[in-house]
Amino acid sequence: MGAITVFLADDSAIIRAGVSAMLQRDPDVEVIGIAEDYDTLVAGAIEAHPDVVVSDIRMPPHFESEGIDACKEIRKRHPGTGIVILSQYDDPDYAVSLLAEGSAGYAYLLKDRIAEGDQLARAIREVATGGSMLDPVIVSALINPVRRTGGLSTDDDELLEMIASGRTIKSIAVTLNTTPSAVADRVERLFVHLAEGVSSGQAGALDRLRRLHRAIVEREEQGESLSRLLPTGVADQLIAEGRAVGETETLEVTVVMSDIRGYTTIAEHADPAVLAQQLNRHRAEMNHAILSEGGTVMQYVGDAVMAVFGAPVATSDHADRALAAAMAMHRNQDAVNDDWSTEGRTPFGLGIGLSTGTVAAALLGSEERVE
Repeated sequence: MGAITVFLADDSAIIRAGVSAMLQRDPDVEVIGIAEDYDTLVAGAIEAHPDVVVSDIRMPPHFESEGIDACKEIRKRHPGTGIVILSQYDDPDYAVSLLAEGSAGYAYLLKDRIAEGDQLARAIREVATGGSMLDPVIVSALINPVRRTGGLSTDDDELLEMIASGRTIKSIAVTLNTTPSAVADRVERLFVHLAEGVSSGQAGALDRLRRLHRAIVEREEQGESLSRLLPTGVADQLIAEGRAVGETETLEVTVVMSDIRGYTTIAEHADPAVLAQQLNRHRAEMNHAILSEGGTVMQYVGDAVMAVFGAPVATSDHADRALAAAMAMHRNQDAVNDDWSTEGRTPFGLGIGLSTGTVAAALLGSEERVE
């Protein structure tokens, strides 16, 4: 695996030089571009396509939120790009709002502390793999006000620290050697305990923790739902981009539709329990062939399987991938038929059609189900 490529942006020449020199000492990190304002950051990073962008928040021309705005624009063009935001502001609300807007692949560090230890390098590695990170000072500002309520056990204090640092429910469950549902229950009980009798200031801190926890849970749930339909990495990209259900995009795609030849006749004579097992095996093999080539399984309808290549994330080689998947589907089914022939089961003949054209692509549905 090569070095993590980084594009650095800050309006201060001194900070650019200092951060660049610091990163060059790390053999696992390579600085491939530098920018000093919004325009050069967007243009340079889109062209260079780095693994991670490290950027100040406020840059020319207006010294407002150009850094964050530029990073969001870059992620639209290159989904999955890690973002490390450098700031001189230790405001927890600002940090939590950034993470709550799609925290996967974002880190928030205080500029005057990046030279301490390996914070910046750790943040770069974290966001390069889709993780998130908050500066320890921000974490402290989040948890110290609510700690004043007193009565926290050592275990609760440890849990509070993990929540405030942006850890996912599953990650916390692994650390504590328990189940995600048990962690969720503990978190809710902890919030109820902290909410009892807090002052207005402590209530504000508690609200920030609740918002951060809610963002973490929503991201996990969305990721689990999408990952059942999408190839590896695509669900993470959609979450990182913050795409909403119903958001439409015009794309050129290739659609693959397969069905089982003579399925109605097979179903009329087969044992329903045996047929269900065969269908399950058939769908699993079709699903594997499609996902292996980067396709998205759209739906199963009876004996039919429908998939798309080139959506929801656009690709230029969608037709080639769809053809490769169709050939793999035939190979997989042939192997399954060989197994079934030794078991006395009816083999499935497979018909597959491919169609390439322009479509309006979207994730459609409700909170409970999307397609």
